[in-house]
Amino acid sequence: MQEDDVLVEEGEIAGDYLEQLLDVLDFDGDIDLDVEGDRAVVSIDGGDDLVKLVGRKGEVLDALQELTRLAVQQSTGARSRLMLDVAGWRAGRRADLTALGEKVAKRVLESGESEELTPMTPFERKIVHDAVAVVDGVHSESAGVEPSRRVVVLPD
Repeated sequence: MQEDDVLVEEGEIAGDYLEQLLDVLDFDGDIDLDVEGDRAVVSIDGGDDLVKLVGRKGEVLDALQELTRLAVQQSTGARSRLMLDVAGWRAGRRADLTALGEKVAKRVLESGESEELTPMTPFERKIVHDAVAVVDGVHSESAGVEPSRRVVVLPD
């Protein structure tokens, strides 16, 4: 089976699992399946209740993503890297963190002083690292231990 076929299958299993969950919760939502790079991406959009599935700072969404990954793993026997988004929260967070990374990188470039950001999840740190990487003259590192691990932006 081709890798894309495997990812599509993961997305379909996840979609079925999430559809059952929405039914149990009596939430309205449209489930969209996609493949981005080397991972299946499932997004749920629609009803107002969906924000409850995001939670404060995406904590409920992170837990729901892990449960969905486990459901896929139980069905396929292989660990999934599936990404779940609900009500566009991850997409919006990605845009915010990209802008933050670029802004801090430019500030560090101008000042020559390193800057440490607030603690972030691995998902969030990767987005900031990617944003900093496109700015010449600066680089970023992660420092600290979970759950207080953070991005530090430094001049080259």
